[in-house]
Amino acid sequence: MSMPFAIFFDMDGTLLQTEKLSTPAFLRTFERLREKGLWAGETPSEEELVNVLGLTVEQVWKKLLPGANEEAVRAADAFLLENEIALLKEKVTDLYPGVRETLEQLHAKGIPLFVASNGQKEYIEAICQEYALNPLLTDLYSAGRFRTRSKVDLVAKLIADYQVEQAVMVGDRHSDVEAGVKNGLFTIGCDFGFAKPGELDGANVVITQFPQLLDHLPAIDTKSQRLT
Repeated sequence: MSMPFAIFFDMDGTLLQTEKLSTPAFLRTFERLREKGLWAGETPSEEELVNVLGLTVEQVWKKLLPGANEEAVRAADAFLLENEIALLKEKVTDLYPGVRETLEQLHAKGIPLFVASNGQKEYIEAICQEYALNPLLTDLYSAGRFRTRSKVDLVAKLIADYQVEQAVMVGDRHSDVEAGVKNGLFTIGCDFGFAKPGELDGANVVITQFPQLLDHLPAIDTKSQRLT
């Protein structure tokens, strides 16, 4: 059975205030890599660390660990995930203001809501568990779960798997806009995450606070759940 309409959300910088989590997680990861003798280089700058958010895990380590061997990359994956989950439990961050209330309103209208993230599977699951988002979400799609090479491919797989006829893509990076545009979706850029000037060019709408999403969704027939 096809799904007439759905909304896809990026996670980092869109639902979660990842900037409070990512830098300390990376700092701990690089420290541990050096302790284990797996990496002798310096820790990247905070700007370099923020710039990789939104990339797939493979792309992250190509940028941050250039020339590293497979053992170091596997260890970095494991250490980063461990640190991210630990920091979530330490409650160093939170959802962006209005995220839960907005998702609850959309869920109450019967709109299927999905996460579409380039993050690791366990990381996305840990966030949704920590903030009790699972009851509001139909499924969690991540590059770590499906080993997709880009957000475009991940969103295409989600559309095909659920036979989604029409959808909205919501995210804060160029990869989100690209995934929406290349898959023919109405695309909403979030200019409160990590976006640089011009990065959200091509989005149908750009919002500066998450609850504004409700004001910019295409008109939806509540009975058929189709765009009108």
